[in-house]
Amino acid sequence: MVHVQSPVVYKNSAAIVTSAPDNGKFSIKFQSAPATPSKGASYSTQSVRAKDVLCLAEGEASSLEDMLRFAEESAPKAEDIYDPETALKNPLACRVKEAWELLVSDDGTAREPVDFKDLVSLFYGNLTATESWGLFLALKNTVYFSQSLKEQTEGRIVFVPRSEDEINELQRKADEKGNEARLRAEFLERLKNKSLILPDDGKFMGDVEALALGKTDRSRTMHDARIKETPERAHRLLLDTGLWAVTRNPYPVRWGLSMQSASENLSSPPDEERTSVPGISYAIDNEWSADPDDAVAFDGEYLWVHIADPASTVMPDSSIDKAARERGATLYLPEGASRMLCEDSLEDYALGLTEKSRALSFRIRLSEDGSVQDCDVMKTLVNVRRLTYQEATALKDTPEFLPLFKIAGRNMERRNRSGAVQIDIPEVHIKVEPETRKVMIEPDIHPAAADMVREMMLLAGEGAAKFAFKNGIPFPFVSQEAPAIPEELPDGLARQFRLRRCMRRRTVGVTPSMHCGLGINMYSQVTSPLRRYGDLIAHQQLRAFLDGRKLLDKDEVLMRVSQGDAAAVAARNAERKSTLHWTLVYLLQNPDWTGDAVCVDKSGRVPQWFIPGLGLETFFAPSSDVPLNGVTRVKAGSINLPELQVDFMQTDL
Repeated sequence: MVHVQSPVVYKNSAAIVTSAPDNGKFSIKFQSAPATPSKGASYSTQSVRAKDVLCLAEGEASSLEDMLRFAEESAPKAEDIYDPETALKNPLACRVKEAWELLVSDDGTAREPVDFKDLVSLFYGNLTATESWGLFLALKNTVYFSQSLKEQTEGRIVFVPRSEDEINELQRKADEKGNEARLRAEFLERLKNKSLILPDDGKFMGDVEALALGKTDRSRTMHDARIKETPERAHRLLLDTGLWAVTRNPYPVRWGLSMQSASENLSSPPDEERTSVPGISYAIDNEWSADPDDAVAFDGEYLWVHIADPASTVMPDSSIDKAARERGATLYLPEGASRMLCEDSLEDYALGLTEKSRALSFRIRLSEDGSVQDCDVMKTLVNVRRLTYQEATALKDTPEFLPLFKIAGRNMERRNRSGAVQIDIPEVHIKVEPETRKVMIEPDIHPAAADMVREMMLLAGEGAAKFAFKNGIPFPFVSQEAPAIPEELPDGLARQFRLRRCMRRRTVGVTPSMHCGLGINMYSQVTSPLRRYGDLIAHQQLRAFLDGRKLLDKDEVLMRVSQGDAAAVAARNAERKSTLHWTLVYLLQNPDWTGDAVCVDKSGRVPQWFIPGLGLETFFAPSSDVPLNGVTRVKAGSINLPELQVDFMQTDL
């Protein structure tokens, strides 16, 4: 039973009762903050119930301050619990050990629990109220006894002697922990000095890597080293300590994307009735393309656009379909591609990799003005020949290709009359050599055949949209509002950048609407089902219609398109960041690089520049005035790779 001046334990701290119990409650006083060099200790009071405290002794303590003073002067310190040499320099600790030796058997095993008062009589003598807290700590702050929680719930203080094996195990773990703490302290010192010992110190940097890769937003290591916890700072730390090379690209993982292609193989294409298309069709692409998914031909009456047909086996909500939806699109990086569909299945589905290619074909009849008069969608077998853009351009005046180029030209004129906006900004092709990680940047040559193929794909998208609308197929239609283009525009590259700023975002819906940027009144993307999930949905709907199967309704189409688009946005962001990353790595690898910068905008506080040789946009203030579309020679100054920043300076002054 507690009374005024009873010594008690409250939340593992010493306290003293300051009022008699009233309705089951009484007040206690405890130390809320220890003394500091500048001021004394702070004390607080609290109203508690008997079950909230443990009574240490029956008598009255002279004061809380006297209780704390005796404990400070006599009891072993908590930090010395697992350090026998230090702890046993304390007389009370030595007495506690002697009591323990009396209570354990000869083989070191423990005996029965002992009441606090009886245990004190063994190693100290009489239990007095003022000294009770210090004697309690003598047991708590040595390794020989553990407090029994069972009796504690009954308001009793009981200690259990530990066995010798338990004590040895506790000391072993404490030694390990102490050693780990020492090793970590030494590591943090090396980290602050950016002088890690690799690879040994790498084991401490896992949380830093996780932060740099966007897998977490906290790093204990950086916190302990007093470094701001951001992905960019983590990236910088990994570079400075040599754990990462500048060629480590963190952005795909940071955007939650896999660097590996989809792994589940598509089933072999079904054995089904297909229309054999006579003649040769041409799959025309960049020379580095490994997944040709479209081919074109003109037979004198119809324009044929053949597209790879993975929807013949990838059914809605299948495991492959769901995985493709999570990716949204194939991720194209300078170091390689992470494909939306399994790379091992390309031979069965890409065009021109086998003697006969299975395709979903758009047979288009054109009007005199070049618009789509009618479009049929067919399952076909096609003879496909692969060509590069350069090879097809060289053949543009041959009987096979001249009609295709004429159709493309007429379609471009038609779209321009409808308000299409043509934006032509030079591009580059960035490649990373797998073994050396050397970065190569080359101009992306734009042969005439590339424009021709683009127009064929636009006609296929227009034809597919009209076919779906005509047959009431719920379909992902792509539209874009008209841009607000000012009456006066500059010439040259500055014009292209100004036009780009005028463009509105494209939207995807289940109701057809004008795509003003393309100058097409009804449009859908259907030409890349191997690498764009939205195109795969369109093919699944067309396929279901042709086979007489149930179609996805409009809400289902819209939901799937939205999910795929969200993932595709992440892929585009990762591609954009990765491209800039490798561009800066190229500049680090080529410190003597110089190139032309074109002034494309002077409306802001600092002029905007475009560097065609790098495909890079930047801002800097020139040392001398450069007119709009004017050119100046620049070189890279400081490069901050983690922040994706580079400062350029003029070299032709």
